[in-house]
Amino acid sequence: MDRTDATVESVTEVGPSTIAIELESPAAFEALPGQFVLLRATPDDEEITRYYTLSSPTVEETFEITVGIDPEGELAPWLAELEAGDAVSIEGPYGKVAYEGNQDVVAVAGGPGVGPAVAIAEAAKAAGHDAAVIYQDDEPAHVDRLEALEAAGCTTTLIDDGDDENLEEAIEAHLEGGQFYVFGFEDFVTQVADAIEAAGGDPDDALIENFG
Repeated sequence: MDRTDATVESVTEVGPSTIAIELESPAAFEALPGQFVLLRATPDDEEITRYYTLSSPTVEETFEITVGIDPEGELAPWLAELEAGDAVSIEGPYGKVAYEGNQDVVAVAGGPGVGPAVAIAEAAKAAGHDAAVIYQDDEPAHVDRLEALEAAGCTTTLIDDGDDENLEEAIEAHLEGGQFYVFGFEDFVTQVADAIEAAGGDPDDALIENFG
């Protein structure tokens, strides 16, 4: 979709220094969990662009992005001040990492990757498939959604930052659990790929979104 405005429905705190922004889906907007949009904004009259991966399992009426708030950041503090009725400019969706509702999943997230990981797990459960979430973060976000997934029969594993041993053990335990989806920054996704290989899997089979 070409550049278009999306109206803010709500801005909600979902964890320490983390917000979820729910946006009204523009007409003809179609996207799958795992894909991302380009967001354009003009704080201080200067255009800034950032990519945000969807953190909602559907985009039928609204869709969600999850934003980590760095007080020194150029854009995130401005986004945190948005209110219902405000608008932001988006383009997309983009990305080949997408869940089409046809298989079991193992969603692995580091830091802000929890948004799309939870969305994919929710979409899998809604489609009648099994799902597991492995999430590494000292200050987890979307805890309510993780708890709801666990109550629905999804395996959720929370791991502290730096706990490489438990991360590797969790990946090995879920190696045959479904299609791997991995979201996070470069060091994290590289570590996960190495752990998949060490456990006897093929990291090239994993669908990995590197946040840079």
